[in-house]
Amino acid sequence: MDYELEVFEVYEDGGDHQKEQGAAGKKHLKHTRKKCKQKPGDLGEKSGGVGGGERAAISLRDSIVGAISKIVVWRDQRRYQTPVPDKVESPPQTAVPPLQQRKSFVVPFGDNQRRIRANDRAFNSQFKYANNYIQTSKYTVLTFLPLNLFEQFQRLANFYFLCLLVLQLIPAISSLTPVTTALPLIGVLGLTAIKDAYDDFQRHMSDLQVNNRKSQAVKNGKLVKEKWSGVQVGDIIRMDNNQFVAADILLLTSSEPNGLCYIETAELDGETNLKCRQCLVETAEMGQDDGKISAFNGEIICETPNNLLNKFEGTLTWNNKQYSLDNDKIILRGCVLRNTQWCYGVVIFAGKDTKLMQNSGKTKFKRTSIDRLLNFLIIGIVFFLLSMCLFCMVGCGIWESLVGRYFQRYLPWDTLVPTEPLSGATIIALLVFFSYAIVLNTVVPISLYVSVEVIRFVQSFLINWDEKMYHEETNTHAKARTTTLNEELGQIEYIFSDKTGTLTQNIMTFNKCSIAGKTYGDLIDKSTGEIVEITASTPTIDFSSNPNYEEEFKFYDHTLLDAVQRNDVDCHNFFRLLALCHTVMSESRSGKLEYQAQSPDEAALVSAARNFGFVFIERSPNSITIEVMGTKEVYELLCILDFNNVRKRMSVILRKDGQLRLYCKGADNVIYERLRADSDEVKNRTQEHLNKFAGEGLRTLCLASRDLDEEFFNKWKQRHMEAALSLQDRDERLDAIYEEIERDLVLLGVTAIEDKLQDGVPQTIANLMLAGIKIWVLTGDKQETAINIGYSCQLLTDEMVDVFIVDASTYDDVHEQLLKFKDNIRIVNRFSRRSTTPVNQQTTNGRLDTSTVPVGVACDGDQMGMSTPPPMHHHQQNPAPPPAVSVVTFSTELEYSEGQKIDETVSTSAEFAIVINGNSLVHCLHPQLERLFLDIVTQCRSVICCRVTPLQKALVVELIKKNKHAVTLAIGDGANDVSMIKAAHIGVGISGQEGMQAVLASDYSIAQFRFLERLLLVHGRWSYYRMCTFLRYFFNKNFAFTLCHFWYAFFCGFSAQTVFDPMYISVYNLFYTSQPVLFVGIFDQDVNDQNSVLFPQLYRPGHSNLFFNKKEFFRSALQGCYVSIVLFFIPYGTYYDAVSPDGHILSDYMLFCAAVATILVIVNTAQIAMDTAYWTVFNHIMIWGSLAFYFIMDYFYNYVIGGIYVGSLTKAMSEANFWFTTVLTVIISVMPVLAWRFYFVDVFPSLSDRVRLKQRVATMRSRQSQDVLRTPSARRARRSIRSGYAFAHQEGFGRLITSGKIMKKLPTTDFNILGKNSGSHKTSKVSSVAPASSGQDSEGSAGRAPIQDLDTINL
Repeated sequence: MDYELEVFEVYEDGGDHQKEQGAAGKKHLKHTRKKCKQKPGDLGEKSGGVGGGERAAISLRDSIVGAISKIVVWRDQRRYQTPVPDKVESPPQTAVPPLQQRKSFVVPFGDNQRRIRANDRAFNSQFKYANNYIQTSKYTVLTFLPLNLFEQFQRLANFYFLCLLVLQLIPAISSLTPVTTALPLIGVLGLTAIKDAYDDFQRHMSDLQVNNRKSQAVKNGKLVKEKWSGVQVGDIIRMDNNQFVAADILLLTSSEPNGLCYIETAELDGETNLKCRQCLVETAEMGQDDGKISAFNGEIICETPNNLLNKFEGTLTWNNKQYSLDNDKIILRGCVLRNTQWCYGVVIFAGKDTKLMQNSGKTKFKRTSIDRLLNFLIIGIVFFLLSMCLFCMVGCGIWESLVGRYFQRYLPWDTLVPTEPLSGATIIALLVFFSYAIVLNTVVPISLYVSVEVIRFVQSFLINWDEKMYHEETNTHAKARTTTLNEELGQIEYIFSDKTGTLTQNIMTFNKCSIAGKTYGDLIDKSTGEIVEITASTPTIDFSSNPNYEEEFKFYDHTLLDAVQRNDVDCHNFFRLLALCHTVMSESRSGKLEYQAQSPDEAALVSAARNFGFVFIERSPNSITIEVMGTKEVYELLCILDFNNVRKRMSVILRKDGQLRLYCKGADNVIYERLRADSDEVKNRTQEHLNKFAGEGLRTLCLASRDLDEEFFNKWKQRHMEAALSLQDRDERLDAIYEEIERDLVLLGVTAIEDKLQDGVPQTIANLMLAGIKIWVLTGDKQETAINIGYSCQLLTDEMVDVFIVDASTYDDVHEQLLKFKDNIRIVNRFSRRSTTPVNQQTTNGRLDTSTVPVGVACDGDQMGMSTPPPMHHHQQNPAPPPAVSVVTFSTELEYSEGQKIDETVSTSAEFAIVINGNSLVHCLHPQLERLFLDIVTQCRSVICCRVTPLQKALVVELIKKNKHAVTLAIGDGANDVSMIKAAHIGVGISGQEGMQAVLASDYSIAQFRFLERLLLVHGRWSYYRMCTFLRYFFNKNFAFTLCHFWYAFFCGFSAQTVFDPMYISVYNLFYTSQPVLFVGIFDQDVNDQNSVLFPQLYRPGHSNLFFNKKEFFRSALQGCYVSIVLFFIPYGTYYDAVSPDGHILSDYMLFCAAVATILVIVNTAQIAMDTAYWTVFNHIMIWGSLAFYFIMDYFYNYVIGGIYVGSLTKAMSEANFWFTTVLTVIISVMPVLAWRFYFVDVFPSLSDRVRLKQRVATMRSRQSQDVLRTPSARRARRSIRSGYAFAHQEGFGRLITSGKIMKKLPTTDFNILGKNSGSHKTSKVSSVAPASSGQDSEGSAGRAPIQDLDTINL
C-alpha cells in the first residue's frame, strides 16, 4: 500500500495542469496509480527517503478534493462534451521527469497518449506498437480450414446436411447409404473452399506487392534499403520526389527552403491539389546529413491512433527543449511527395495504426440478398420436411398397429422393437420419422449450392472476358475480384460515387473565355454561322512560335491568338491578370519551366496565359516577374488579399513604373457586386456568356482590375496592418478592410475551365437513373466544385424545382434547415399533385415527361428558401395528354406480369436535389436527426455530399443499408474510398490515377465509370435473371422428385421405402438434371445486351425481387407438387395390374420405379427447354445431351456394373404403354405452365416480353419506330441562369509567399515593403440571397449578376 500512495504523490505533485483539468485529469492519475501497483520493485527504487505517512496524508486530502471536483465537473458537462483533453501533450510535460534523468521508461503516461523515441527500436518495442505490415486478406494457411468451414456452415443448408450425414451413419434408421449425402456435401464444401482460397490468394498477392515496396531508412549513420513491412515506429525514413509515403511520419527536414515540402493527398481525401507541410526550424537544420539524422534522439508524445485526417496533437522533446507538434508537420501514409526533391521523417504510426488504415474499415463477409432469402426458405423447407416426416410417422404407427403386426412373418420387426403391438408400433413410427427425414432430404437440395457456386464462378469469367469493358488506353479489363455477388449487381438501388478520378478525369483545361464582352473558344462555320462541334480531328492552334509553350495545351479558336498578336489592349490586360493574380510557384527543371499550384484551376489559368505569350517566370516575397511576348516585366508585389471559401475571390496589388493596380478574380456574383456602375453594357454581354459557359458545365471565374491612388493605398495599408495585428475580431476587421479596396472594379472578362468528365459519364448516369437507381456523390471536394460537376454529369438539372444546400455548422441550425426543406417538398408536391395527371400517365418508356410538370408553382424562391426555378412556359399551363406510345404497341403503362407498376417509387411530380457539406453531415447523422434527414434525402432525385471524410462516406452508406434495406454499391478510385467500398454491399474500384488501394478493397474493378452501366444493366441484370430462373427450376424439379416418395408412402405402409434406385437418388441432381440448368444459369438471356442498355427500365424488377421471392418460390413448389402427383399417379394407374400383350406381368415394383424415374427426367428436360429464352449450341448439347446421358448411364450402371434394377427400364421401353404414358404425363405436366405463360404474355406482357418481340421483328421495323423506342438523350439543354463558379479548395499560399518562407529567391532591396498580408477565413454566415442593387430592373439584366446562381442557394 505504501508503494501505491508514494507513486500517487509523485505524479500528483508534478501534475498541476491535470488538477486543473478536473475529471479527465483525475482519471488519468488514477489509472497511472493502478498500473504502478503492478511493479512495486521499480517504484521502490524511485521513492527516495521521504516518509510514507506524510505522502499518504497529502494523497488522501487531494483524493477527496479530486472526488468533489469530479462531481462539480460532471454536473457542468455540456451535451456534446468529449472526454478527450484539449491538449494531449500537457500532462506528460509536468508528470514526466526530464529526459536526461531517466535511463528506463516505466509507465509515466496514460492510455490516451503514445510515446516514441527516434532511432531507438529497443525503447519503442516495449509498447508493442503495430508494425508496418498491411494485411487485407482474411485467412492464413493455419486459419483457412477452420475459418472457412465456420463461414460455410453459417449456411443453414450445409449445417443441415452435416446433421443428416450423422443420421445416415446410424443403420437402424437409414435406408440410404451415407455416400448419397457425403459426396455432395464434400463437393460443395470443397468447391467453395477452392474459390475462397483463390480469392484470398489474390489479396495475399496484393498485400505482398504493397509490403515489399522499397523505402530508405537511416541506420547507423547511413541510408539502407528497407521493405515497407520492415519499417517500424521510431525509424527515420527518407522519401524522394513522386514517391508514396510508407507510414505516418513527423517531418524533420526537407530539400525546400524553411523546411517546406509539398504533398498530394489524393489517396486520402481525393484532392490532387498540392498541400504544404513544414517541419520545425530546429530539425530542418540537419539537412540531409545522415550522421546528424542518425544521432537524432528526440522523444515524441502524441495522441493514440485515430481516423481524424486533419488533426494531430503532440510534443517533441529534444535537447532539453519541448516543441509543439500539429497536423502541419505530419505527412500521412498514402500521400505522394510532389515538387520536393527529398525529405526525412520519423515514423509516428505504422501499418494498421496509420490514419489511412484507420479510415479503411474492416473487411466484411458479404452475402447477397438471394443468399439471405435462401437461408429463410431453407428453414421453411425444413419445417415442411419435418411436417411430412411427422405425418408419415403417425401414418406408420397407425398402419403397424392395425395391419403391420399381422405380417411380421413377411415383414419382421427389428430385434430392438418390443413385441407388444402398441409399444412396438410406436417405436417403429419413431424410427420411421428419422428414416423419412433421410429419404425426403432431397427437398433441401445440397446440390443447389454446388450449382450456385459454379454459375457464379463462370459468370465472373464472363465479366472478365467482356471486351466491351476493356479500356485500351490503360490496357485494363474489367475484373470480378469476388465470385459470390454477381446477382447482387442486378439489384442495386443506391450508388455512392466518389467524384475526383471517378466521375472526372481531374484534368483542368482552359476551354473558353469572354474578354470585354466578346466570347472566344467556339469555332464558327463561316458559311452557316453555326457553332462547329470540336472533335479529336479538329486542328489546334500552333503555339510553337512561343519558346515557353506546352505541347499538351490545346485551343481551337484562332481569333483569340490573333487578337493577342495584334496587341489588343483588352486581351493583354486579361492575360496579364492571369499571369499575375495567383499563388503559383515556379521552378526550372532540365531547362524547362514547371509550375506547382495549390489547385488545378490555378495551374490551368497560368498555363493558358503562358501559352498565349504571358509567361509567369518567378516570384519573390516582394516581386513577380513575367514575360509578355518575349519582353520581361517585373512587378512590385505590395499585397495579396488571399482566397478563401467565404470571400470567393483573391486579389493582388502591384506597382510598376509608379502605377498601382489591383487585380482581382473570383465568383461572378462576388465580382459583379463590386463593379463600377458605368459598365452595364459589358456586364450584360458578359452575363450572357457566363450563362452559356455555366450551361455547358464549365467552371467560371470573373476577372477585374482597378487603378489605385498612391495616397489612398498608403492609408489603406496602414489600416490593413492594424486590422491584421488586432487580437479581437481580426477576421471581421480584415474583411471590412478588403471591402474598402475591392470595389469600383473594371470588368476584364471571364474564364471558362472544363473539369473534364470521363467519357460517357452523363449518359451513364442518365441511364442508371432511368433504371431506378439513386446516385449519391460523396466527395472531399468543396461545395462549388461538387455542384458544378453535378450539373455537368446531369445529377443536377434545371428542370429540378429546387437544389437544397445544407451548410449550417451547429446542430440547431442544421435541424432548422432540414425542417424548412421538408416543408418546401411537402408544399411543392401538394400543388404538383393538384395540377398534374397521375405519374404513370406521363411516362414514355418509363421516363417522366417533365414538360407536363408545372414546376412554376414554386417560383417564389425568396419565400421558400430555394434557388430560382426554371421559368414557367406557356405550354406548361395546359398539360398535353400523355403520349399513346408503347414499346411494342401493347400498352402505355409498363407493367410486369405480376401487375406491379415498375415506377412506383422513383417518379414524382417534382424533382429535388440536396447538397450537404461535411460539417453539417456530422449533425445529420446524429440519431435524433437521422430520421428527418432520411425522410428528405429519399425524396430527392440527387444527393451530393461534399467535404466529407472517408469515415463519413462509410457512415452514409451504413445509414442507407440500415434504414432503407436497399442494395448499395460504392465506387471510387482512391484510398479515401476504401471504407465506403467495404461498407457497401458491392464495392467497385476504378483503376485510376490515385493508386490501387480502392481496387484492392473492391469486389469488382473497372477502368472507367462508363463501364458501370454495362456492369449493372447487362451483366448484373443477366446474372440476377439467370440465377432466379435457375432457382425457380431447381426447386420445381426437386419438389417433383422428392414428393414422389411421399405419395408412395400411402402404398408401402409408410415404411420409408423409396420409389427410385439409391444410385439414381444420389446422382439425380449431380448428373441427370444439373447440366441443362447450369448452362441456363450461365448463358441464358431474355434480351440481348444492346436492348438491356437501350431499355434501362428492364433493370427495375431486381429492386423488388420480382424474379425470385417467397411468392415465386411457392409457385415453383406448387408446380413441383403438381408435377409429382401427375408423375406418380398416371404411371401408377397405367401399371396397376398391367399385363403386356405377351402375357408378361408389368405391375412389378422395379419396372414401375424405372418408368417413373425416366419420365421425371423427360419432364424436367421439357421444362428447362421451355425456360430457355436464349438458345446456343451449348444449350442444345447440354439439354438434349443430358437426356441421352441418362439412358447411357442407366444402361452402364445396370448392365456393366450390375445394378439391382437391371432390365427394368429396357422391359418398360419395349412396351407401347410406356411411351403413351410418357407423352400423356409430359403433356399434362407442362400444359398449365404453357397456358399460364401464353395468357400473361398476350394479355399482360412485361417490358421484357415486348422487347423480346421487338428483337424478333427488328428487321421488319422502320427506323422511325426504333427512334421512338430509344432512351431520351442524357444531355439536355439547360435554360435557367446559374453560376459556373468553382475554384481553389482552401486558403491559398498568400501568407507563405509574402512572409518569404516559401521562396527560394530572397527578397530584393529594390522595393519598399509596407507590410505583410495575413490571409484569413471569414466565419460569419453569408446570406442566401444578396440584396439587389437599386438600379436593377425586373429582368435582372443590370447592376450585377442576378441571384440565379449557385451562391444564392443558402451558401
